Amino acid sequence: MSQNPIEQPIDLRSDTVTKPTERMRRAMFEAEVGDDIYGEDPTANRLEEIAADMLGMDDALFVSSGTMGNLVSVLAHCGRGDEMILGDRSHIFIAEQGGSAALGGVHSRTLRNQPDGTLDLDEVADAIRADNPHYPISRLLCIENTQNFCGGRALSLEYMDAAGDLAHQNGLKLHVDGARLFNAAVKLNASPARLLQNADSVSVCLSKGLAAPIGSIVAGDQAFVDKARRMRKIVGGATRQAGVIAAAGIVAITEMVERLADDHDNAQKLAKGLSRFDGIDIDPQDVETNLVFFNVNHPDFSASELSAALQERGVLISATGKNRMRAVLNYHISSNDVDRVLDLFKDALEAGPSNAKSSDGAY
Repeated sequence: MSQNPIEQPIDLRSDTVTKPTERMRRAMFEAEVGDDIYGEDPTANRLEEIAADMLGMDDALFVSSGTMGNLVSVLAHCGRGDEMILGDRSHIFIAEQGGSAALGGVHSRTLRNQPDGTLDLDEVADAIRADNPHYPISRLLCIENTQNFCGGRALSLEYMDAAGDLAHQNGLKLHVDGARLFNAAVKLNASPARLLQNADSVSVCLSKGLAAPIGSIVAGDQAFVDKARRMRKIVGGATRQAGVIAAAGIVAITEMVERLADDHDNAQKLAKGLSRFDGIDIDPQDVETNLVFFNVNHPDFSASELSAALQERGVLISATGKNRMRAVLNYHISSNDVDRVLDLFKDALEAGPSNAKSSDGAY
């Protein structure tokens, strides 16, 4: 078949590539706005009210990104020299440029993430510092749900509750990096509020599977959000007429959550199809939400070479390691698109590597 790129590539690099829906565009155009720093933007205020209610928290704060959401949360919980405990495969540790250390002087104590994305709670308990002047003070436990770099796994209600209990019994707070929390809620058939009932704070992205063009929500109790609001200002994240973008966030959390199940179904379909190819290692049972990780153990291809061959055929997919790839199902990818992707995988594997550059690395 021809290897010329098609006009509209099938983009599986991330769910961050989604474009706003027509309803979002209209809501943005029609948004009632004011100065959010003065607390006078009615649309931003409404988004925060709806989000706080959905997440079971007292209050919420609109921020520009998931990275900012996690950063202001850590800074609100921890002072300089304090310590947070988190996974060695967590997004905060791997992919947020060490912001909590660079800007907040917060020390990271990393523990090994289990294959399902959890932290061993016995290891967490052992990592909590004793009161000793040689040690930093353990202030915060951070967990991620769904767990991106562990395959988009959804952490169970029981685990979430137990993590909160352990943190609170030892005087720590529990922060949840919930970039894809709504995917976890849909997968577990539980409300976001139930997932978070033992958490002290959360950051939730609006711009991934929910398809808003920008923004995240930070939520917690009133004192936490008040401090997070100050941290948002110090990192340059306070905005004026925020309602123009907050309007899309309202559509995202009120209209786009249930359809995440379609992404999960398409991820399963893709995983099952990939499992039939020689040289592609994947267990579809490990695919729980919209993230599909797999290994390339093919005599002719590295992951980057396969990514490049697929890009020539109009499929954008990230190589995340020498032999590892990630596909992310999203609002724009249909079941028919998955069929097309599988056909193009077959064609690429049969044709062999090309000299094109790969498509690497979106989060």
